[in-house]
Amino acid sequence: MKPIRLLLSGLLAVMTLLSPVLYAQSDGAIEGTVTLPNNQPAHQVSVMLTDLGLIVETDDDGRYRFENVPAGIHEIVAFQSTLDVEPALVDVTAGRTLFRDIMLRISPIRTEITVTATGREQTAFQAVQSVASLDAFDLSESMAASLGEVLDGELGISKRSFGVGNARPVVRGFDGDRVLVMQDGVGVGSLASQSGDHGEPIDASNVERIEVLKGPATLLYGSNAVGGVVNAISSHQEVHDQPHQGVRGQVSSVVGSANAYAGGSFNTEIGIGNWMIWAGGGGQRTGNYQTPIGTVDNSKSRISNGNAGVGWFTTRGFATMDYKANDGRYGIPFAGTFHGHDESGEPDEGELDAVDIAMRRHNIRFTGGVRRLSSWVEGFEFSLNYSDWNHDEVEILDDARQQVGTTFENQMFAYRGVFTQGQTGVLRGSFGFQGAVRAYEARGEEALSPPVDQDTFAVFALEEMDLERVQLQIGGRVETNQYEPIGAIVRPSGAGEQLVDLPGRSFTGASAGLGARFDLWNGGAFVANYTTSFRSPALEELYNFGPHVGNLAFEVGNENLERERSNGVDFALRHQRGRVRGEANFFYYDFDRFVYLAPGDGVIDGLIEADYAQADARFLGTEMKLDLGFSDDVWLNLGMDAVDAELKATGESLPRIPPLRGTVGLDLRYAGLSVRPEVVMAAARSDIFTNETRTAGYTVLNLSASYTIPQQHFSHHLSVNVFNIGDRLYRNHVSFIKDLVPEIGRGVRFAYAVKYF
Repeated sequence: MKPIRLLLSGLLAVMTLLSPVLYAQSDGAIEGTVTLPNNQPAHQVSVMLTDLGLIVETDDDGRYRFENVPAGIHEIVAFQSTLDVEPALVDVTAGRTLFRDIMLRISPIRTEITVTATGREQTAFQAVQSVASLDAFDLSESMAASLGEVLDGELGISKRSFGVGNARPVVRGFDGDRVLVMQDGVGVGSLASQSGDHGEPIDASNVERIEVLKGPATLLYGSNAVGGVVNAISSHQEVHDQPHQGVRGQVSSVVGSANAYAGGSFNTEIGIGNWMIWAGGGGQRTGNYQTPIGTVDNSKSRISNGNAGVGWFTTRGFATMDYKANDGRYGIPFAGTFHGHDESGEPDEGELDAVDIAMRRHNIRFTGGVRRLSSWVEGFEFSLNYSDWNHDEVEILDDARQQVGTTFENQMFAYRGVFTQGQTGVLRGSFGFQGAVRAYEARGEEALSPPVDQDTFAVFALEEMDLERVQLQIGGRVETNQYEPIGAIVRPSGAGEQLVDLPGRSFTGASAGLGARFDLWNGGAFVANYTTSFRSPALEELYNFGPHVGNLAFEVGNENLERERSNGVDFALRHQRGRVRGEANFFYYDFDRFVYLAPGDGVIDGLIEADYAQADARFLGTEMKLDLGFSDDVWLNLGMDAVDAELKATGESLPRIPPLRGTVGLDLRYAGLSVRPEVVMAAARSDIFTNETRTAGYTVLNLSASYTIPQQHFSHHLSVNVFNIGDRLYRNHVSFIKDLVPEIGRGVRFAYAVKYF
């Protein structure tokens, strides 16, 4: 590690020395009008100078203006949902205003925007890390009752599930504690990472967009995010720390067959002077879903949510307060097969018919910020976030009685402060601190650990150097995690049992990353990243002991686990111009002391006994997509992703790794209409973990269509998705219950969403 530290230290020193090198020049301005395809002025369209990271919105007449633009050549782009325009270069002259009008078009290939990659807005093409961004209209076309179902099929993303209502994203083969799910840049406070039958409290129908940062995101967000980050951005003020005047919002609805799917949501924001208020809510429900071999009992789900907030904004700062509430219930198919015994192993009174999970979440958040602190520090933003999570495992007996088997409580108070550096010569970036205090407790049959208090604190920095055709990024994070079990637990001892006091554990480590993006040609770039990441063991890996139906194992934690270290490289080649759009990603991650659940030979309470163990491991994979336009209205869409993960000493594959997958599709367009047939293919997964079963390959045919109606103050989007047209029987290798039930059969889903502004 010493050479790495020396390299990073040297690069940071060079960047610091170069930062005062200013090219003194006067500023200019850019202004113009943005119009819709029907020549109406486009209201509240985002116009961005991509190289500077500056963004403004058009007024009611479609006008925009950038002030204080450095003289020189810059790239400008405008976008709004399904509307887009090819990025163009503009030459700004010192002391003068450049006039540039823009006409939007309904585009098959759109500009993706991310704030997750660096904490500021930029295009996904510019990001040093691989990132995918889905806006509200994208989400309406893939709407589902759980976050994993919504994102399943996106490049490099699969779904882990124990049914429909609890599906969670798997990113590049990483699952559980290695994928961080956030809302508005802060962890949601759920327990879904701990168990395959727990879901996330995010309703995708009621967010502005979802961003998926693939690859280690340990520098900005946490040492556990070695696989990636999924960030649901709920509203305008979470991205732009300034108000807008008037009313804006969205209403959406969806219905579907094969699982009696129905849902709807709304959100609205009202800006008055320096004030803004917002509110929203919605819900979704599904019945038991149908497969080619029958209906899956107890696979129903429902989720509802609501939120409200207020914000005050001035030119020097802002403050907001927001409240969110979630409530839901979903069935766990086949869970009754593994439940239903008391501590003596005898059946409970009454036969267990089904198991549901009933969850709720309350969240309160305060965010404040100040601007123009100094010539070097552009601003400071601080957030306080309290999340109260509860869910009950509800056992339903055959006589219709219900009883709570296990109750889980998770309260978390998190705080985060970020200083943003303005552009100083070629250098800009951010640095800050982050911490959380967590209280976890489980009571009942699956209370696998004692109550545990957890404290986390970290400091981090991410710096960027823009050297014309080369962009360098360097960052570091130091984090400490402390676990303190409360009380003793019962553990087997010889022929009997004894009370055991579990030890508290503390882990401190550093993570660092170095990335570079090289502009190769107009619209082409090569990106390379190296990351060394520290991860502390998760609470369940340290302290769990007992039958855990959600992971189909009798889990035995190991309080002596050591911290995990990964070293990874990630390469990408991108092209985003004209009628050829594509990206190819290659990644390799090497893990020291990788923590995994290792099955043994014993069977307890009908579950395989499995120990949390450590061994060196590696992940190798690729993601590729290519969009070819034969004309403005006919496009060929190709995609492929693959990941291979194994223990290095034995060569044994790790469990539930997604198979090789490919897609071939067409996008046929006429005005606002888009028709998209698609074939999804997956190879058989034969390289499997101990006691894991092989999953056969499959081919599934889907057909989707959408129609967009853009207007000055409204944008309508209607879509239909006919899935699994051939009613193909296939199984998801990442599902915990793939041996018991296949995926959903043939069905159709209709969605309508309208944005108003």
